[in-house]
Amino acid sequence: MGFLHRKTSKQTGKLKTLLGLAISRIAAVRRPRLARKSIATDDVRQLLTLGHLDRAIHRAEQVIGEGNMLEAFEMIEMYYKRLIENAAKLDKPGECTEEIREAAAAVMLVAGWCGELPELPFARTILADKFGSDFAEAAKDGTGIVDPMNRELTKLDLAVGVEVFWQLNSMELKKKVTKEIAMENNIVVDFSELQDAVKDGED
Repeated sequence: MGFLHRKTSKQTGKLKTLLGLAISRIAAVRRPRLARKSIATDDVRQLLTLGHLDRAIHRAEQVIGEGNMLEAFEMIEMYYKRLIENAAKLDKPGECTEEIREAAAAVMLVAGWCGELPELPFARTILADKFGSDFAEAAKDGTGIVDPMNRELTKLDLAVGVEVFWQLNSMELKKKVTKEIAMENNIVVDFSELQDAVKDGED
């Protein structure tokens, strides 16, 4: 029993270190994404100023994509901090609260797609050992993961996968973002002009 306790405590200590490194890395990977979002936003503004509405809408895709990733990283960081704060409880995974289990599932899910945080596969291995193979399998598709910011059911993989793909190809969303940038810069946009151009091209 003493050996098992020492093993789990050692694993937990390593997990805290890995998650701490991941949090530090999130701050680093967030900066270039913020820069790319800012550049893309300014590109949209310039294109609107020049009257290139169709190109501005297309450029809005990157504004949306970078924004989604920034939101995902914010949510991920909150999960990691939750696990670090409750690390001692991980030595008895069967007694962990739902919030801790959600955070563990989030780490395991993100480890599958986020190459920017190389510590996570190692953290996933430790958590899988603690919570078991069934839990690890369920975490692969985001089952039971809850957004810690608004407590609504969500899937982190959708934030950067299927949902982002749909959003980037949603003309309605691209128009919405383009309009917001236009309003912030006192630029008037008329999307009916874009529709007329499409109709002319079809004739």
